[in-house]
Amino acid sequence: MNDRTENLLLALPGLLLLVLAFFLPIGQMLVLSVTGPDGPLAPFARFLGDPFYLGILWRTVRLSLLITLICGAIGFPLAYIMTKVGPKTRLWLVVMVILPLMTSVVVRTFGWMVLLSRSGLIPEMLRDMGLVGRNFALMQTESAIVIGMVQVLLPFMTLSILGVLTRIDGRLEEAARTMGCSFLQTIRMVVLPLALPGIVAGSLLCFTLSASSFVTPNLLGGTRIQVLAASIYKSVTATPDWPFAAAQAVILFAGIALVLVPYIKMTGGKNG
Repeated sequence: MNDRTENLLLALPGLLLLVLAFFLPIGQMLVLSVTGPDGPLAPFARFLGDPFYLGILWRTVRLSLLITLICGAIGFPLAYIMTKVGPKTRLWLVVMVILPLMTSVVVRTFGWMVLLSRSGLIPEMLRDMGLVGRNFALMQTESAIVIGMVQVLLPFMTLSILGVLTRIDGRLEEAARTMGCSFLQTIRMVVLPLALPGIVAGSLLCFTLSASSFVTPNLLGGTRIQVLAASIYKSVTATPDWPFAAAQAVILFAGIALVLVPYIKMTGGKNG
């Protein structure tokens, strides 16, 4: 038995699991999306021809991009600070970043529901400061979804960037400062280009998880602010219309795949 056969046998259980857990469900979803009673493309035509569902699709993409940008804007400085502190302080910061992941997303979302409700801590503080009116509410708004999702996804962005920043030679920053660069110029011209793989990886995780998230947007946004995952769930449980739900899932899957392709090409040329 040669090495190639041995490697294939070793990889066979993983390949079998990948087929059963990923390719088979995706294939069934594709088949189901084109087996509607009104024709193979009727569910897609219904989705693309209805402004209501197009609005849900646009809201999903827009919120996912906004959540990803906010996570990047917070995650990069946080990761950079973690690389500059001592080992003990860095350990505690890493624990603080990871700690929310040890709590269920449902529990954390219910906590945000308490904080963001009309009588919750955050709206009450804003009213006491005179920044908002008496009827101000955050629940069942896009802002509530963004706040909750940023808290859920921030660890993925921070840890992705941290893993890259810790491998950057600190002497490069010292050399840039010696050559006359300011702190911000050093960040822009040295650190950011070298941290690009981590930023890309974190952005991919945040965008894909945000676009496909159901629990947090559904609880914080309610039925009035629907995203695509909630629309799929509603099509399955309320109607139920399985071909239309499968068509929406295919559109979501295709949209995420289209986002992945340019990211892979952008990083593939620079990082092999």
